[in-house]
Amino acid sequence: MKHIFEQGMSDETIILLHGTGGDETDLLLVGEFIDPAANLLGIKGNILENGIPRFFRRISMGVFDEESLIEETHNLKNFIDEAIEKYEINRDKMTILGYSNGANILASLLFFYPDFVKKAILLHAMVPIRHIEIKHHQETKIFLSSGKEDPLVLASEVLELKKMFEERNITCEHYETAFGHALTEIELRYAKRWYDKIK
Repeated sequence: MKHIFEQGMSDETIILLHGTGGDETDLLLVGEFIDPAANLLGIKGNILENGIPRFFRRISMGVFDEESLIEETHNLKNFIDEAIEKYEINRDKMTILGYSNGANILASLLFFYPDFVKKAILLHAMVPIRHIEIKHHQETKIFLSSGKEDPLVLASEVLELKKMFEERNITCEHYETAFGHALTEIELRYAKRWYDKIK
């Protein structure tokens, strides 16, 4: 997968998964804001939708192609495993951060691979897939953020996702802004506060 790796000054690593239309550089400043000393690994999604990068295909707005989602979830996990070896990433000090489409595939990654990552930041995520057996986790902690006026991710969807995680022993902290789908400074500040607390 196309990616960019920036060496930091600590053994913490933040893996960054962009939203629809983004690329591997899209969230580097977000990662730097969360932890200025961390290594940063930005990954670009494999899929193009009318020339726009995504991590998996969708049938229509808000309707995911589950076959593509599952295939690309496994592809992403395999790529991260390779990157861990290549860049000598400490698995125990690894955080994955996803926004929108990137948060959705991150949620799927958490569904399929328990405790693959111990810290995850999901910004404006939906329930990626239903009616599957989600395995229980032992150590994973998640920060979820959403927007009260988000037209793409309804509040009920975020609460459903939170419940699904918590039923699998995942500790979740949820912060809701008064705004829409775009990232805001205030939610990133809350995400950083959460990150610093559990780092």
